[in-house]
Amino acid sequence: MYAIVRTGGKQYRVEKGQRLLVERMAAEQGSEVALEPLMLRSDETVLDEQGLGSVKVTAKVLAHVRGEKLRVFKFKPKRGYRRRTGHRQDLTHIEVTDIAQARVKAAAGRSATGEPEGAGAGAPASKPKRAAKTAGDKRAAKAAGEKGTRAAKGAAGGKPAAPAKPGAASAKRGAPGAAKASKAKPEPDDGA
Repeated sequence: MYAIVRTGGKQYRVEKGQRLLVERMAAEQGSEVALEPLMLRSDETVLDEQGLGSVKVTAKVLAHVRGEKLRVFKFKPKRGYRRRTGHRQDLTHIEVTDIAQARVKAAAGRSATGEPEGAGAGAPASKPKRAAKTAGDKRAAKAAGEKGTRAAKGAAGGKPAAPAKPGAASAKRGAPGAAKASKAKPEPDDGA
């Protein structure tokens, strides 16, 4: 049996009794910590969140240590820029003490009728889903005079927009309709 756990932004494959170095943990030396499981492999593989909720991976903090010193040298040619620095990462030495999985019933969230629990006679019915309009439905709606465009619907989610008043656009200053009306050429008289 093994598990994949996440700690310190990294993932590790761990087994019971295994010792490893991980990023520094905020726990006292000798204390027990719980690791976040991402996968469990035993007789069966557990990957889903519901199954992982019953998995417990615990580890004991053995010591807080520092890693090897890393040398960092920065250099830019023809500029006289040279910098030498070092870094030592803070680490925690842990030992995995237990990987346990609580048994979950197969039909835990279902009743005897096969419906989810809580959906019995007293529970409110769920909202019906919208059916997607087919091409035939769209043509029939168009023939009946219904508009399915956003312009026909108001900003309040499906309510039709108020009908426009005749001449309202030309009454406004700088409206495109007013400009077109003033630039219209007069019709020539036939002299009749």
